Amino acid sequence: MKIALPVEEKTMNTPVCVSFGRTPLFVIFDTESGEYEFIDNSAAASQGGAGIKAAQLLEDKGVKAVITFRCGENAAGVLKPAEIALYKAVDGTAFDNIEKFKVGELCLLDEIHSGFHNHGGKQ
Repeated sequence: MKIALPVEEKTMNTPVCVSFGRTPLFVIFDTESGEYEFIDNSAAASQGGAGIKAAQLLEDKGVKAVITFRCGENAAGVLKPAEIALYKAVDGTAFDNIEKFKVGELCLLDEIHSGFHNHGGKQ
């Protein structure tokens, strides 16, 4: 299964980024092969709709689960119909969160916010 996490650096030792739609990068990890890749989030610089575009990017990559601290309703509106599960990230690195996911220690993310519409400002 492919899972994705928003990150700021191309290393598995970076913390999970607090922003989903405006994260600079996503790491996509394959739980079956252990392989991973970092992809640029082209939606990060969007004037609007960054969450929707980021969610579509992950759907196009075949992701089946996302680990993130929070998700806006517009992004969730793309992820949920695509049957992409949302999990709540915990403090720690991308690697730490993947390990917790693999052993079932992450909770489903059920708090979907209305979105941040200040286009990259502090949340």
